[in-house]
Amino acid sequence: MLTPNPIQSGAIKPEPVKIESIDHEGRGVAHRSDGKTLFIDGAITGELVTCSSYRKKEHYEMAQLLRVITPSAMRVTPRCPHFGVCGGCSLQHIEASAQVAAKQRVLEDNLNHIGTVHAEYILPAIHGPSWGYRTRARLSVRLVEKKGGVLVGFHERKNSFIADMHACAVLPPRISALIDPLRQLIVQLSIRAAVPQIEVVATDDVDALVLRHMAEPSEADQDMLRQFADQHHIQWWLQSKGPTTIIPFYPLDAAKLAYHLPEYHLVMPFKPSEFTQINTAVNPILIRRAMQLLAPAAHERIADMFCGIGNFTLPIARHAGNVIGIEGSPELVTRATQNATHNNISNVQFSCANLFEMTPESLRALGKIDKMLIDPPRDGALALAQALDDEAPHRIVYVSCNPASLARDAAVLVHEKGYQLKATGIANMFPHTAHVESISVFEREQ
Repeated sequence: MLTPNPIQSGAIKPEPVKIESIDHEGRGVAHRSDGKTLFIDGAITGELVTCSSYRKKEHYEMAQLLRVITPSAMRVTPRCPHFGVCGGCSLQHIEASAQVAAKQRVLEDNLNHIGTVHAEYILPAIHGPSWGYRTRARLSVRLVEKKGGVLVGFHERKNSFIADMHACAVLPPRISALIDPLRQLIVQLSIRAAVPQIEVVATDDVDALVLRHMAEPSEADQDMLRQFADQHHIQWWLQSKGPTTIIPFYPLDAAKLAYHLPEYHLVMPFKPSEFTQINTAVNPILIRRAMQLLAPAAHERIADMFCGIGNFTLPIARHAGNVIGIEGSPELVTRATQNATHNNISNVQFSCANLFEMTPESLRALGKIDKMLIDPPRDGALALAQALDDEAPHRIVYVSCNPASLARDAAVLVHEKGYQLKATGIANMFPHTAHVESISVFEREQ
């Protein structure tokens, strides 16, 4: 016999708590009367709520929201019917501009508390569309007989199940409309139990779907994939194992995957396995902001660290005298070099190096660098920051996807290397999620 939850059954009346702030994962933060910290899913700053803990530690508890006694003016009705179940979004219950303000607060709190640094100026937040913005996504696939067939979508919150979803408001509408047809397609394939995911890549010229298959599709499967592509105007790619096995399947004469940066007269081809920003509306605005902060000049030699396929490198090359792009992936270095050639850019050189093992000696071997742009993954650029010496560039623009690693690196730049944090601000690359993208500029006297 199950024992009823004493709080939910009314045996114990939960203590109301006041939400003091929102943490880096979008949870409300409160303190109980005994001083213990509560992290409450779905609660908003300023609200008076009751909650029920589902994970208890010595100094804090994770809790689910039970009741909002005094709602915040920032609270809105989530647009997506799957919100709260699907783990793709965590902030749809917060008004869009308030989400941006909360992310700016997370950025500043991390810089202040982790890095003990303060920006001289807060940059205006970079905005884009709040809906239909996600041009890249990894949709999980699972055969679930109990739910009538195949599920296609994102994982549920806090578990590995796939949400039973039929649309997604953050995907482009034409991609969202494919979820049900994909469910109907996969369930008909002979390999339906051996398809774990479908990667989505949407561009202006072609929408590509990458089918991850752990068994070879039969001739009948391949015919159904071709019919689906013709009906829904997409291109299929197949992936049998790791990312290097991704190959185009049908139609082979489809337009090449590429995104456009018209402000810099650039076309950027890429493969589905190569990293590109998922928000193609915010990306060009972020590049423009980076260019404004970096201010490249014709006499300068500029380095782009963690350059990827050249997203920042090639715009910089349009204005600088010489640019070097450094990246740890040989495949991305090859792609970046091809993109420079594709766009008739000759004043840039790309090379492969492990920037997580950068030393003062290896940095000096690159030659004199006037300015630097850094765009690392979530781990940040600690080794690179520590490698900077007296000959290091006087200006560094740092694009970050993790405020904690940014704050750690900022502490090195400011407290050890003599830089000042001149400005910082967020780019709302992932609306309705707790992801905080930011851009900062550091300077020191020449």
